[in-house]
Amino acid sequence: MSGSHVKQLLTTNRVIVFAGSGGVGKTTTAAALAAHGAQLGKRVVVITIDPARRLADALGVGGTLTNEPSRIELSAPGELWATMLDTRTTFDALIYRYSPTPEQAERIIANRFYQNIAGALSGTQEYMAAEKLYDLYNDPRFDLVVVDTPPTRQALDFLSAPARLTRFIDHPLYRILIAPANAGLKVISTLTQPVVRTISKVIGTQALEDTVEFFQAFQGLDAGFRDRAVAVETVLRDTLTQYVLVSTAQTDATSETQFFTDTLRKQNIEPALLILNRMQPRFADDGLIDTQSIDTADLALLEENLAHFHRLADAQEESAQVFTHSAPEIPIARAPFSAALLDNQEKTLETLCSLGALLAHGD
Repeated sequence: MSGSHVKQLLTTNRVIVFAGSGGVGKTTTAAALAAHGAQLGKRVVVITIDPARRLADALGVGGTLTNEPSRIELSAPGELWATMLDTRTTFDALIYRYSPTPEQAERIIANRFYQNIAGALSGTQEYMAAEKLYDLYNDPRFDLVVVDTPPTRQALDFLSAPARLTRFIDHPLYRILIAPANAGLKVISTLTQPVVRTISKVIGTQALEDTVEFFQAFQGLDAGFRDRAVAVETVLRDTLTQYVLVSTAQTDATSETQFFTDTLRKQNIEPALLILNRMQPRFADDGLIDTQSIDTADLALLEENLAHFHRLADAQEESAQVFTHSAPEIPIARAPFSAALLDNQEKTLETLCSLGALLAHGD
């Protein structure tokens, strides 16, 4: 994998999504390539949908990232912006956008059921991540969106979130829930009263009433949400949206990489690139050391250390080849261990730019 392919990835696409397990340098890599994209003249925004604040740390901006993109000062032909997903703020904005009146939006946002699900319900964060990505994609300030996903196996769940929302809106039960108050409650009472009683015992009558009121207040917004979900899914599967896997050559990390590969392929998406961080350089080949000027004891220690590093490099390459054999069509970029040490240093834009340049001009 030549660095020219990494450069092409940055210059010819609109969205690049980074995925990988924890501790492999994914966030640092995403931030580094976003910074390098700005060096190439792109107007880049990098967003993290990880609740942790790793992106802010990687950019060296502390905890200052919010749901609104902020400009990162960088001497470059392009621009670098950064933002951190706030699920509730993004959801609120959608409610206001699709509510027929401001009063209806305020009624929904004041609803206790909505206040609970806006940031906590399973699937809400995933859909809002896709929604925020779509917003940034359509923002004229940016021509490249870089996405840093959470370091979990559920990191790519946002890919299916728009389709899940569409299925829910089209479900018959949803039609019952959003029916006008009197008729809707009558239908629920007639058809599902045993279920309602059971739910009431679990979550309480007030919680159930809040839920019904929320869905009935939601009436009129569903068409906008459905159309938006279709548009979001189109962007996620566009040919100018690419998915990059980040890993190390450790056995457990490569097995996680295989999992992410399989997850993408189940969605009919082929990863564009695998970046392997912390690859051990070989430093020197046997026979290249001037042994005549070195003490015998020191030479033995030097040769022992060199052999150790060669064994480590060989083991990592063997691990990388296992993945290559299972997915030979996915190109690989290697970041040497010396560059990956940046993960353990205080992050600065200078170090990020150095790592990005190394990947873009590497092997």
